[in-house]
Order: sequence, then C-alpha cells, then structure tokens
Amino acid sequence: MQLDRAAGIILHPTSLPGPYGIGDLGPEAHRWVDWLAATGCGLWQVLPLNPTGYGDSPYQTFSAFAGNPYLVSPDLLAADGLLADADLADVPAFPPERVDYGAVIPWKLALLDRAHERLASSGLQRAFAAFAATEATWLDDFALFMALKDAHGGGAWTGWPAPLRDRDPQALAAARGEHAAAIDRHAFRQFLFFRQWGSVRARAAGYGIRVVGDAPIFVAHDSADVWAHRDLFFIEHDGSPTVVAGVPPDYFSATGQLWGNPLYDWEAHAATGYAWWISRLRAALRQVDLLRIDHFRAFADYWEIPAGAETAVDGRWVDGPGKAFFSAVENALDELPIIAEDLGELSEQVPELLAAVELPGMRIFQFAFDGESEFYPHLYPEQCVAYTGTHDNDTTLGWFRNATPAQRAEALAYLGSDGEDFAGDMIARLWESNAAFVLAPLQDFLRLGSEARMNLPGRLGGNWAWRMAPGSPGPELASEIRGLNQATGRSRNR
Repeated sequence: MQLDRAAGIILHPTSLPGPYGIGDLGPEAHRWVDWLAATGCGLWQVLPLNPTGYGDSPYQTFSAFAGNPYLVSPDLLAADGLLADADLADVPAFPPERVDYGAVIPWKLALLDRAHERLASSGLQRAFAAFAATEATWLDDFALFMALKDAHGGGAWTGWPAPLRDRDPQALAAARGEHAAAIDRHAFRQFLFFRQWGSVRARAAGYGIRVVGDAPIFVAHDSADVWAHRDLFFIEHDGSPTVVAGVPPDYFSATGQLWGNPLYDWEAHAATGYAWWISRLRAALRQVDLLRIDHFRAFADYWEIPAGAETAVDGRWVDGPGKAFFSAVENALDELPIIAEDLGELSEQVPELLAAVELPGMRIFQFAFDGESEFYPHLYPEQCVAYTGTHDNDTTLGWFRNATPAQRAEALAYLGSDGEDFAGDMIARLWESNAAFVLAPLQDFLRLGSEARMNLPGRLGGNWAWRMAPGSPGPELASEIRGLNQATGRSRNR
C-alpha cells in the first residue's frame, strides 16, 4: 500500500462531549467531522469500535465483528421515534470531563432496551431484519453469546453448563428459544450502532476524510469469536487455553507482559485459507478506510506462554504465519489497506515481512528522546505513519513535564524550542517530516497534560475515560491546524 501525504487527528468517539456520560455517534460526532474538515486534515483515527469487555478497554472486546452499543446516540434514537422526550428528561448528572463507565453502562443499556420495545412502532423493522440477515454469519453467534452471558450473570463462557460451553446443537437450539427476546435485543443494539456509525462515516467520506481504524491482533478469551471458533485457537476440551499471548522480559519489565489472550492455531487457519481472518478484516474495512493492526510483529513471530504461568518469563518464540497470510488476504480483498504497528523489540523477520508485503510501519516522536534514534523525524522514511504519541503514551505536554532534565534539554535543542509551546513545536516538526501520514491525539493540539492521557498500560482502572470539554475544539484551533497543513503540503484540499 502506497500512502499519499496527509495529516490527521486521533480521537475516539467516547471522548466526544455531550450530556449522556460518554461520547456517542450523534450530533457531536457530526459536529466533530465538520470541525475536522475545517482543519484540512484528511485522516481521523479511532480506537477499536467493538464492544468493550474487561476494564472497559476497546482492546478487550466481546467480538471482533460487533460494534460498541455504548456509542449509540440517545438523540438519534429520539429522532427515529425509538425514545420519547420523557425518556431523556431525567438524565443522571454524569461528569462532563470523563466517562464514569460504572454509571453510564446500566443507564445506557436500559435506554437501548426501551428503544427496542418501540421497534414495532418505529417503521424500522424491515431495515433491522435486512441488517440481521446480511450480518448473520457473525451476528447470530454474537447475539446468542451475549444473551447467554446475561443469563449467567455476565460470567465467562467457560463457566457455563458444558452443553452450552461446548456448543451442543440441541442445547443451542433450546437456548435460542428460551432467550429469544434477549437475543433480539442484542442484535437490535448492533443494528443501531451500525446505522449511526454508517451515517458518521458517510459524513466523513463526503469531505474526503478517511477513517483509520484499529484492530488488536489477538482477541479476548471471553469472546464470541473464541466460543464459536475454538478450533482456530489452542484451547483445551474445557475451553481453557493451553498457551497464551504476551511479550518477554525487556528493559521495561523484568517479568515481561502476560496478556492472557488465547493464541491462534495458525495451521488450522491456513487449512481454511484464513477464512475467519479474511471475514474479520473484510468486516472491519466496511467500517473504516484503513486499519492499524496492533502488535503486528506476531504475524512474523510471537511469544508463547504456557497457560497458568504467573509471569511471561517462561515462554518461547514461535513463527507466525508470515507472508502466506497476507498473500491470502490480498487475494481475497484485492488490497492491503493496513498500517503495521511495528514498535518495540523486533526480530529481523519483522522488517523483512513488512518489506515483503509492502506495508507502512509506525514511528513515535516521543521515543526519539529515549535513545531510539530512528524515531527522529529527519530520519523517517516516506512510507510510514508517524505520531507525536498514541493512546498508550502520555500526552506530549505530559511527557515534557515528566521527562528527565536530559530528555527535556535534548528535545528543546532538537526542536529549537523555548518550551513555551512544546506541544505545538513538536507537532510542527512532525508535520514537516518526510513521513507520508502524520497524526497526533487531539489532546496534543489542545495542549493538555497527563490529566488527559487516554491509557496507561498496566494501570488497573481509570483508563479510556478522557472526554473533551463541551464546545471544544473551536474555530481558532481549526484555523491553526489548517494553516499548518497548508504550510507543510498536507492539506486535504491542496
């Protein structure tokens, strides 16, 4: 894939302002797209749009195919006749500056159930039925999976009665009858998400803005994907994984990182022509224009840890599917609109695979001042995607404030900055670079500190919660970014 010269902003929809406790796909999302268009940016990057599971993380999801129902807009439900004015007359006093998931989730789900009760009188039955038929290959399993989770107190599928855990056909048929109403509710939530997200994406496309999506390479163990396709993973007869994902000990962690995701049985995937992966990527690329794949190196080689291990120390490197996987995907999709997250310690196989399949990798400007010289912008290759930082990094201003004196001195010298507008200086230098795509989180453009950080890896709780202030961002910032894009040859309308 060859990238043109463009610029963009990272903002997940949960961070949009609004009165309902979490950013959604309603009027503020459309206003955001209008504002982004005014900046001249041609890229909008989001985090995974799937339903969130453990820790409210978009990277721990109940399905790699489904959408996040918490993003459904109450205002648009009212416009569709699915909610009455009285349903929105007593909205809880949610904090405007962050997402309180514990309060938002039950309130939002109750609202969605109320909308479902009005489906028959809304005139949307035919559209819902068409959606359910079109998406049946994943939706049927997902809606049943979620209904069964509800029936078992939210417990993981490995704790369900063995006939349901093991997908006995008679047990599944009985469950579909017993839980028909819940199954329909979950399918309807998906219809609402895709209906609203489709409208937002169409608005972006109308401006010529491409949406960059995000896909974690691994899926959660407690997911419809693993439950319905356990033959594609290294899974025991009782549903537990035999080996799990992570990364080995390194400079940052003496015991490595134990992620716990089940690992793919790549031989089983190859025997199907990688059909599940092709379906997954095809579905994702119906939602976005380009897709960043997190932890790309696992396609070349990955760290395999025995299930039950307390740390990631006692693992081993295992070869991934390599070029054969991407050849199959490209043959099926006719293209590879993929950005490879190739950060961290890499084997020689990773850059070789990237070159062989001609995918752009990533650069993080902040890393340049950690002794990683390849992250200096003057050394970027043209075909790469460069960031000030991502959702996993501190904001640029937060990084500067927390950096060592030596790091700050080096950064200021490199930028020729006096530090008065460090974030702005860092963005400007990145935009001037040779990298085809450059992006920064909105928090950097707003000159926000660590209080606006989206995620701190390893922290339990408090992540994924930042929201922009009501009325932000404004026209002055749009004008500033538009001027920067024009000056650096990155304007969408140049």
